[in-house]
Amino acid sequence: MNDRAPPSAGRSPSGTKGCVTDDSFLRLAGIHKSFGKFEALKNIALDVARGELMVFLGPSGCGKTTLLRIIAGLETQDTGTIRQDGRDISRLPAIRRDYGIVFQSYALFPNLTIFANVAYGLVNRRQARDTIGKRVAELLNLVGLPDAGRKYPGQLSGGQQQRIALARALATAPGLLLLDEPLSALDALERVRLRGEIRALQQRLGVTTVMVTHDQEEALSMADRIVVMHTGEIEQVGTPREIYEAPATPFVADFVGKINVLPAVAEGGGQFRVGAVSLAVARPDIAAGTAVKLYLRPEEIELNAADNMNGNTLGARIAKVEFLGAFCMVGLTLDAGGAPALVANVPRHDVDVGRMAAGQAVRVSLPPDALRVLG
Repeated sequence: MNDRAPPSAGRSPSGTKGCVTDDSFLRLAGIHKSFGKFEALKNIALDVARGELMVFLGPSGCGKTTLLRIIAGLETQDTGTIRQDGRDISRLPAIRRDYGIVFQSYALFPNLTIFANVAYGLVNRRQARDTIGKRVAELLNLVGLPDAGRKYPGQLSGGQQQRIALARALATAPGLLLLDEPLSALDALERVRLRGEIRALQQRLGVTTVMVTHDQEEALSMADRIVVMHTGEIEQVGTPREIYEAPATPFVADFVGKINVLPAVAEGGGQFRVGAVSLAVARPDIAAGTAVKLYLRPEEIELNAADNMNGNTLGARIAKVEFLGAFCMVGLTLDAGGAPALVANVPRHDVDVGRMAAGQAVRVSLPPDALRVLG
């Protein structure tokens, strides 16, 4: 396992194209790609540290898969450069680049045994038979399928086939591993199981990895850093915690996780007017009269809160309680006029103890340090 930490993440402000550092294994600079009049990628700049697992996250059409394919040499950028481990690979064909790739569709050869599938790249490199046998056995053991060599892909489950695809991608010991939505074809339980296995394997091998997904939970649970993309641009680069707790743009706040949005006007001195309510926010540097939006995660709303001095404890009424397993989603209507409805995530135990039900009056606290100001 490579124990070197990824570079300082930082947060890219709205409008920037990426995050570049001095310590990188993979460096993208000025990447632009158009398909006719459609701009798929706009001046992308990004560094991936050695041994890091970086996830490209975004909705369909945001450019994340196009960017991965450009790194792989399966698409060619219109402008820009790509350097891998100090080597300029910007115009090299895919066959001359040092990577292994796993697709969402497994892409195994159905007429070849599992052994032959994993050995495919080694055979093409004319490795000795004994060397191939030892390497395939090592990889099958690594992915937890030591006895699968004589089977065919059709005899394995989807999760097992994806493990074999991963073993094949790693067979030639590539410097870079590319994962193109590798879990999207699996059922929910298998996705959770396999994402943990992939992350553990990646950390164990220390292989630099770039993964594409539209699944927020996958990104948050697997990544060292996340690149949030939208309309061909990078909105923010940061650790999962930075992306979730300190979104840099309205798009990131809306796209990653659930969030309450409160249209507001700054009153100066850290006070913001939301309808008939004045809320204190730990952000005093906004000029009075500026229209903004306040963002608040559902789990940060405190129900049945005691009155306090921050001015953010308000009367409300429960509109609905929706059971979601370990927690409940509680819809709230503030007593003060003009304020939008809110949603709070409340542990099931607290809902039971408080006997929370539609129509019940409650006191809610909106902590000033949890309210984030974005334009």
